[in-house]
Amino acid sequence: MKHYLQFTDLDADEYAYLFERAALIKKKFKAYEKHHPLVDRTLAMIFEKASTRTRVSFEAGMYQLGGSVVHLTTGDSQLGRAEPIEDSAKVISRMVDLVMIRTYEQAKIESFAANSRVPVINGLTNEYHPCQILADIFTFIEHRGSIHGKTVAWVGDGNNMANTWLQAAALLGFKVHVSTPRGYEIDEKLAAGAGGISPDCYQFFSDPLEACKGADLVTTDVWTSMGYEAENETRRVAFADWCVDAEMMAAARPDALFMHCLPAHRGEEVEADVIDGPQSVVWDEAENRMHVQKALMEYLLLGRVA
Repeated sequence: MKHYLQFTDLDADEYAYLFERAALIKKKFKAYEKHHPLVDRTLAMIFEKASTRTRVSFEAGMYQLGGSVVHLTTGDSQLGRAEPIEDSAKVISRMVDLVMIRTYEQAKIESFAANSRVPVINGLTNEYHPCQILADIFTFIEHRGSIHGKTVAWVGDGNNMANTWLQAAALLGFKVHVSTPRGYEIDEKLAAGAGGISPDCYQFFSDPLEACKGADLVTTDVWTSMGYEAENETRRVAFADWCVDAEMMAAARPDALFMHCLPAHRGEEVEADVIDGPQSVVWDEAENRMHVQKALMEYLLLGRVA
């Protein structure tokens, strides 16, 4: 049994399979062909952090695979409150086949997985967001081919997305140029997770424009992630120079793509003419969350399908 708690939980060969499988599953979806490998299987979705894209992509995806879904929030579950996480995991995992959790601390999802009888998927934690990077890389492959040897520019907060990009780079052989304001740098030890961050795949730039030079992909996230709202005004000042604009995109390669995991604040972390411009693939990126997660759920429950 495998869990998917951070990007390093799978290896490069498994990712190659997942990207190939996701392409096939997406092709069937677009052709209105039924693909029901998970009939009579149930996914429990547990949300301590609200989300539009995570809920819709997992719920719609599981139904499209022929399965069913149970949706839980902090208001209608006891996760980590009156009941210990370990007890919740032991009970819930006896009733369903797969669990997706979107929560705050990575330690919470790891504790749940350690006591679960079924695979657990990280829908997002403060530390990592593996399903989003899975979708981002799949989207890059669709538009530009293999990401191996390419350069990704991360402009903004040294957050869960940045951590996961570094894990992916170490596994799949590409480079990440990171530019964050002072005080919001990546925690390299945290980013390494179970893998390790090679200096060959990671370079820090104090100037975001320099980070974008020669990049094949420029990507960012909101300045204030959920749970850090009290810092919003302080961050707005600190991040003022880290708004992805036309000048940054012009510094990247002519065929560079722009991505954002959404929701986006136009005029803050990205200018409207970038996210709504011809280099942006954010809508494909958003849709692809569903397709790669379908491939992931199928793989965790059935293994490789011929």
